[in-house]
Amino acid sequence: QVQLVESGGGLVQAGGSLRLSCAASGSIFNSYTIGWYRQAPGKQRDMVARISNLGRTNYADSVKGRFTITRDIAKNTVYLQMNTLKPEDTAVYYCNAERLQRSYWGQGTQVTVSS
Repeated sequence: QVQLVESGGGLVQAGGSLRLSCAASGSIFNSYTIGWYRQAPGKQRDMVARISNLGRTNYADSVKGRFTITRDIAKNTVYLQMNTLKPEDTAVYYCNAERLQRSYWGQGTQVTVSS
């Protein structure tokens, strides 16, 4: 069983920055793809950024150039650096670990961007 704990959300003004953290319960980065997803009220949960077990990254078009996903293998933690935040980035952000047929989610952290 993989446990994921997100932190770092909060309220920020448009144009500001936040860094989210996702701490995993064990050393899973060499076998799992870790992703950040977000869900705004009344909308579906969408992928924001992912980093594979090989360290390859991909991003949603809406965040390219503004968000960066990184990982610290020694700390079992994945980060999402979010810059130039916009009101439309407001959502609950979830961390996900996926491998083959297994998928685990964190509890989510709220990000609110005021205009």
